[in-house]
Amino acid sequence: MENQELEILFQQKIDREEKIEPKDWMPEAYRKHLIRQISQHAHSEVIGMQPEGNWITRAPSLRSKVVLLAKIQDEAGHGLYLYSAAETLGVTRDEMLNALHEERAKYSSIFNYPTLTWADIGAVGWLVDGAAIVNQVSLQRTSYGPYSRGMVRICKEESFHQRQGYEIMAHMAQGTPEQKAMAQDALNRFWWPSLMMFGPHDSDSAHSAKAMRWKIKRETNDELRQKFVDKTVQQVEVIGLTIPDPELKWNEEKGHYDFGEINWDEFYNVISGNGPCNKQRLSHHKKAHDNGAWVREAAEAYARKKQKSVAA
Repeated sequence: MENQELEILFQQKIDREEKIEPKDWMPEAYRKHLIRQISQHAHSEVIGMQPEGNWITRAPSLRSKVVLLAKIQDEAGHGLYLYSAAETLGVTRDEMLNALHEERAKYSSIFNYPTLTWADIGAVGWLVDGAAIVNQVSLQRTSYGPYSRGMVRICKEESFHQRQGYEIMAHMAQGTPEQKAMAQDALNRFWWPSLMMFGPHDSDSAHSAKAMRWKIKRETNDELRQKFVDKTVQQVEVIGLTIPDPELKWNEEKGHYDFGEINWDEFYNVISGNGPCNKQRLSHHKKAHDNGAWVREAAEAYARKKQKSVAA
């Protein structure tokens, strides 16, 4: 069959809500889009361990240390699921990591901001993972089977991460005036970068139209961002903090909150590699990858030895 006929059958399959599996025919553009999106998602999970790992030795209690360790371990697992899903598309783990290290691949801009206080760990869990959940719940219905199935477990664990962060912020907001001020400061610094996580406006997004047609994405950047704002405003009010947006107000006619314009210059500056922690995050990842080379080599040697033993 000609590619044009195959593409028609492919789109019909997607329109019937049938999953695309690794051995199915797919347009090259669909495959490349998924590799870009899934690998970026995987990189974000792994790089996202760094700002939290910075607080393992400084967590204020044994309980908070244990919970933080569990969360970071979950993020490593999410990266593993996602790299494995991307590999079903014919790309290798080394190719994805090389693209990251050579700055040809991106990860979520939010992880290029520093975690200066313990309240920042709360803000990351509550806002960053909260934004991730809004995006990832719809990805459970994405058209590519391995990605869709991987997202089911990831979403369950992310909901735990979001509650962990909200608990930290709620406790600090109800604590001493100094603790509440620290929580408010963390909210002030992470609010706008959290809104940036959903990407540019739909009109400025180079990939949204195809992603929606192929049902890789089910909702647009702006729709997801609005969902996040609507659900988070009430959470902020419950714990007595204030969202740092003077233009935020309920729009009765729309049934949604109106909010101010994002600083898109900052967004593009950060994703271009010029954020507060871009160089630090990437340098740390490269160093860890290089230091772990002996582990990968030992695992490969053991696998070869076992294979020879079985063959014999």
